Amino acid sequence: MKLPARPFSVTLLACVLAGAGLSACAPLMLGGAVVTGISAADRRTTGTQIEDERIETRGSARLREHLGERVHINITSYNRQVLLTGEVPSEQDKQLAEQVVSRIENVRSIINELTVLGHSTLTQRSSDALVTGRVKANLIDAKDVSTSAFKVVTERGITYLLGRVTLREADRATDLARRTSGVQKVVRLFEIITEEELLEMQSQSTSTGGQTPTPASGRPM
Repeated sequence: MKLPARPFSVTLLACVLAGAGLSACAPLMLGGAVVTGISAADRRTTGTQIEDERIETRGSARLREHLGERVHINITSYNRQVLLTGEVPSEQDKQLAEQVVSRIENVRSIINELTVLGHSTLTQRSSDALVTGRVKANLIDAKDVSTSAFKVVTERGITYLLGRVTLREADRATDLARRTSGVQKVVRLFEIITEEELLEMQSQSTSTGGQTPTPASGRPM
């Protein structure tokens, strides 16, 4: 059963809360640039969160440089795994986009979900944004999952779920997303961790005052 759609104003409020106060996000100055998506509650290390923002920024710039305005591409990086969504005019452009992003430093892997179609309309993109907001709001309302552990992306009614989560959390979030009004399909792109690993991460976060420690090796967390 689909969960009922929320009123427009409530949905927007949920989006703001999920992206700001509830996930404890705060801007960070780094080399003169402001990094805005850093969250103490995120299960990635602070260093990995910063790297993910760098990958998204560099990827967007390089895609514009190589493909210009003929494509509509969204780039989402989570734990250095990159998701490409949107529309391109040809299969060649789809492959070129993947090649361009694969050359960005520290990208681990690419999930190429680009579709060979004309650009989505403003109405379609607005609808996708509202669907994403509804999914986030339902995650918040559920109480038994950590909203900050998930990243939600919606493109043409297809909702992609990313995050470092346990199998229990993954299944719960998937069920909530599938029951959300406007979601046509759910694609799971999780990094599954054990319940023991989750407890260890929570213990480390508590001992460091909410900050996930960056490992000495610098590998993704």
